Amino acid sequence: MTVPDLVVRAARAWVDGAFRPAVVQVTDGRISALDGPVADGAGILDLAEDEVLLPGLVDSHVHVNEPGRTHWEGFASATRAAAAGGVTTLVDMPLNSVPPTTTVRALDAKRAATAYKLTVDVAFWGGAVPDNLGSLAPLHAAGVRGFKAFLTPSGVDEFGHLDAAQLEAALAEVATLGSVLIVHAEDPADLRGDGALGERYADFLASRPAVSERHAIGRVIDAMRRTGARAHVLHLSDAGSLDLVRAAKAEGLPLTVETCPHYLALRAEDVPAAATQFKCCPPIRDAGNQDLLWEAVLDGTIDAIVSDHSPSTADLKNTDFGLSWGGIAGLQLGLSVVWTEARRRGIALEALLPLVTTGPARVAGLDLGRLSVGAPAHLVAFAPDQERVVDVHALEHRNPISPYDGATLAGAVRTVWLHGSPIVQGGAVTAPGTGRVLLPEVARA
Repeated sequence: MTVPDLVVRAARAWVDGAFRPAVVQVTDGRISALDGPVADGAGILDLAEDEVLLPGLVDSHVHVNEPGRTHWEGFASATRAAAAGGVTTLVDMPLNSVPPTTTVRALDAKRAATAYKLTVDVAFWGGAVPDNLGSLAPLHAAGVRGFKAFLTPSGVDEFGHLDAAQLEAALAEVATLGSVLIVHAEDPADLRGDGALGERYADFLASRPAVSERHAIGRVIDAMRRTGARAHVLHLSDAGSLDLVRAAKAEGLPLTVETCPHYLALRAEDVPAAATQFKCCPPIRDAGNQDLLWEAVLDGTIDAIVSDHSPSTADLKNTDFGLSWGGIAGLQLGLSVVWTEARRRGIALEALLPLVTTGPARVAGLDLGRLSVGAPAHLVAFAPDQERVVDVHALEHRNPISPYDGATLAGAVRTVWLHGSPIVQGGAVTAPGTGRVLLPEVARA
């Protein structure tokens, strides 16, 4: 028998949708066996009694912001934060980097910016903006996982949004390519207020009403019918849109939808005045809305739970909800945030795991998120019952700004293996710089 490079024995490993005992053997960076005898000479690492073994998480919605706005985040800090949170693969959004990933040249700049910085594996979304419609094929061929579009202003001038005709054109183009359009779905006609709103969260919430999501999602679904395209709704916050999603799926349309930890764990009525670390677009809504989102998580309507990590510097998070940057920093904490709320609701951990592993992987067209023979050996030792108080200054994020600062969360990531090698040990990142770029090596003309 071949001596494996790594053997991890767990009384509870998440395999085929359930926890069971497993002996995970790793050879050349891939899982070579889950059970059976172990060759003589192989050392066996036993997980602690309070740990479970998970596949590495996948986060398909992360704004890394490099190059151009690396002072907001960056590949080094973002991928360290991902690793510390059990995420072994992330997919970088095409904004808010400068330039945005709307051309092959910009994608090449992304690849160059990753050099010697990645602690986890990184793939990329391209952008669909008014200026590059009709020219998405080169980016697709270069390896982006799909194309992001905004239906309302994005918040940065260099990434324009699509009107109704341009949305349809983008969907028709991605259908031809066999790709996917991932959509920030708010209708600008329903948004109110431009500029200062003050320190009251209720005023910001009223400026981005739930109906804006419903109208935008309805437009996407109608255009999907006409074009045959695959589409994905980003960061759903409005539970009132779920019936539209359910009907589209029942019709057989290739629509998927994600939500985020902040929509599942934070509530509008709890947001303090001037606490713009809670601001995101679409906004955090009320407790009743949150209950319906959880129902959609459990009944399979929602396909993925992802961070939408969109950090900024402190000066952009001022006290005015209209003028502050709209984005939440939560990449490192996503699993613990969702699990803490799920546990409070009496929801089992295994009910969440597909939505943070295979769910986002499928959205991005990646074959990841499983403990199975032949899969990359991305493994996480997770202690579900360990509690901790979040200190934002101790996180790996570049800027210490988060709505979770001071929160007591359940669940601790203790050890993470990437391609069979440890990158997190004792909860600390120990092997930065070992991640890979998930792009084909192609010659550039």
